Amino acid sequence: MSGVNQIRSAFLDYFVRNGHEKVASSPLVPHNDPTLMFTNAGMVQFKNVFTGVEKRHQARAASAQKCVRAGGKHNDLDNVGYTARHHTFFEMLGNFSFGDYFKEGAIELAWGLITKEFSLPVEKLLVTVYHDDDEAFDLWKKIAGFHDSRIIRIASSDNFWSMGDTGPCGPCSEIFYDQGETLTGGPPGSPGEDGDRFLEFWNLVFMQYEQVAPGQRAPLPRPSIDTGMGLERIAALMQGVTSNYEIDLFRSLTGAVAEYTGAPVGGPQGASHRVIADHLRASSFLVADGVTPSNEGRGYVLRRIMRRAMRHAQILGAQEPLMWRLVPTLVAEMGQAYPELVRAQALIVDTLKTEETRFRATLARGLAILDDETANLGRGDKLSGETAFKLYDTYGFPLDLTEDALRPRGVGVDKEAFNAAMERQRAEARKAWAGSGETATETLWFALKERLGTTEFLGYETEKSEGVVSAIVHDGAEAFVLKQGARGAVILNQTPFYGESGGQVGDVGVMRGRNVRFRVENTQKKLGDLIVHEGVVEEGEIVPGVVLELDVDHERRRATRANHSATHILHEALRQVLGDHVAQKGSLVAPERLRFDFTHPKPLTEEELARVEALANEIVQDNAPVDTRLMAQDDAIRSGARALFGEKYGDEVRVVSMGRPDPGVAHPFSVELCGGTHVSRTGDIGLISIVGEGAVASGVRRIEARTAEGARSQLVAQSRALREIASLIRAPMEEAPARLGQLLEERKRLERDLADARRKLAMGGGSGNGGGQEWRDVAGVKLLTRAVDGVDAKDLKSLVDDAKKNIGSGVVAFACASPDGKAGIVVGVTDDLTSKFSAVEFVRVASATLGGKGGGGRPDLAQAGGPNAAAIEQALASVEDALRGKAAQ
Repeated sequence: MSGVNQIRSAFLDYFVRNGHEKVASSPLVPHNDPTLMFTNAGMVQFKNVFTGVEKRHQARAASAQKCVRAGGKHNDLDNVGYTARHHTFFEMLGNFSFGDYFKEGAIELAWGLITKEFSLPVEKLLVTVYHDDDEAFDLWKKIAGFHDSRIIRIASSDNFWSMGDTGPCGPCSEIFYDQGETLTGGPPGSPGEDGDRFLEFWNLVFMQYEQVAPGQRAPLPRPSIDTGMGLERIAALMQGVTSNYEIDLFRSLTGAVAEYTGAPVGGPQGASHRVIADHLRASSFLVADGVTPSNEGRGYVLRRIMRRAMRHAQILGAQEPLMWRLVPTLVAEMGQAYPELVRAQALIVDTLKTEETRFRATLARGLAILDDETANLGRGDKLSGETAFKLYDTYGFPLDLTEDALRPRGVGVDKEAFNAAMERQRAEARKAWAGSGETATETLWFALKERLGTTEFLGYETEKSEGVVSAIVHDGAEAFVLKQGARGAVILNQTPFYGESGGQVGDVGVMRGRNVRFRVENTQKKLGDLIVHEGVVEEGEIVPGVVLELDVDHERRRATRANHSATHILHEALRQVLGDHVAQKGSLVAPERLRFDFTHPKPLTEEELARVEALANEIVQDNAPVDTRLMAQDDAIRSGARALFGEKYGDEVRVVSMGRPDPGVAHPFSVELCGGTHVSRTGDIGLISIVGEGAVASGVRRIEARTAEGARSQLVAQSRALREIASLIRAPMEEAPARLGQLLEERKRLERDLADARRKLAMGGGSGNGGGQEWRDVAGVKLLTRAVDGVDAKDLKSLVDDAKKNIGSGVVAFACASPDGKAGIVVGVTDDLTSKFSAVEFVRVASATLGGKGGGGRPDLAQAGGPNAAAIEQALASVEDALRGKAAQ
């Protein structure tokens, strides 16, 4: 048992047998400590347990924690490859007690593991304790049987651990191994302690006190244990080598480097092999945990790590991008212990390949310019800051890369001039923005982004984390406090909240701290990647610098993810059913629904909608993994990825693929460029139900749909409605549509019959003589007037036309009342009389009587209305008076 994977498993199995719960490694991006750039120790995920903020069910735990030290105060980057034990990525084995066992238990467990399980020779071991920790000193004598000379008291802070200026703290006990007289150096505490002979491989922290204030400590009510053993170090001891880079894991990685480059592992180029092997691990695990290369924050550190390794690949003579080719070897070595490597393998490969391809072009261009600009410079000279800035600004050549390239020649860089050029560029950008016509508030966002940088988005990997408040905006201006009840915007250094973009709505949720609660009602993106949380302070007050626990509304995000993934599937389903002309023209992705606008010249038929819905749900039911990759934009488009309408993309893009490809098809069902959040598998969408289709603009259609619970609820409601309809019409559910159709046809027939009956009744029973002797002679002209009941105003015209035919020659006036108390009247004049009389004149007289404002029509037929149905008889009489007066002229 000496292989890395065997040692890791043996450590965890040992502590499980001794009552510990095996806990998975937390991500490299610490969600519970926003003050850390990366997880750098095994205790990070338990920080809130030790401080009492979080309660866990287990009293004992053990873990193998992946760690990175390549930024901030824990930065080993420049030493990696040139020493035996420095790494950017390493694994920390640890066992933890949360108020359970303490010093005696920790020492007994440690001694049992290293001497019995790992069979390290006792005579090679020695330990340190804090200088006044007599308890630990006596326990080592009792448990290990050590002579006093092998228990070394150390008075420095190296043997006293603290979480910060305040909080849990306590003395340490470090375990060392004597690697033999062939190596230089002395035991800990001696002048030669920095040598390689005595190797510290395990640190036991006895968390005993709380640092209340400087110089003031109080005993913890429940003392705890936190230990950390470097897996690479213990593997080197057990494999009998003096360098971590000689253990089995690194031999596999450096062997793969040698295979692809042709450069032997040993010799003067050994450092380059070690750099590549180490940086491959760091880069791959960071990408797997959601970090992507960028020019800010964690992404910048990742880019530095990648590019340092890629430069060493060129030193070894690699003619093509190398790093991505090494990923399968890494996954084979570590994928079983860390399955996230397997899940993210495609993303890691694409990210490394994209970055190295771009970097090679940048490096070749930058080095050529650098050679020209420094041809006359010698050791001790400095490259001008303006030239260094030009390399950075125009050619994408970072300052640290310029310094690294010049270091072997002893040439430096004028950093002051470089920084001055950088500031001039920022001033010009500020001036350009101020004159762009944007509002004062938008100008404020620009100033904040310039000062704070971008917000680290953690939401691809988690929906809960911690963040430090970077700035507050209230009433359109930066503020330094947001009090209870006040509305405003909060900016943090990192967040899991998604800012509205790409059609996806912003997240909502809660931020909490000690005696403070902020309700996030919306999340926006400003200037691309400054994430702004809008809401109200429900309790306490918020000030810059405070640490808050950030909790996205998980159910709302889950529903939004499902709807966003559904838009991708619907897009491709529409294209396959309707044709290649289909292209997205807009979208809305909300938790309760989705909307998708696309180009198509005509409405979709029911058959087409059914085919689109069926095809989309085939992909959902297939439950294939949703794959996300990072690629160069041009490469992504060439590979067939579809860009979404209205989305802005950078040089590097996230490519989201879902659905297994059909036989003979090279790519998955849907491949699109997208920065939104998505489901892990298509089956997580549950169901896609199209609820509407219609026109948005000329040549643009819109589909609306629901997924998951929204779709289920809608279908349940539709099924319930169908059952109720079937019950009402007394038909089986499957026969209800046909039976309802029959009833509707029967109703139409009955309505026609009823209308005919009413017409006949209004015409005097259908005698065919225009109402018999009901017409009157008015100055020699026949006049028929009638107030009719049960007839709609719209039917009056046809009644008047029929009466005109029956009367032969004369004037007809019919009026009716509506249920709301209004009245309508129609007057007709037979054709032989229109030269003497006008129906328009008669109807206007009647309208005035009804309280109306005139009327209109033709001389032979005119209509009008009014609000006073009680005056219908007077209105008809007014037509008679008007006819009599006109006839007498």
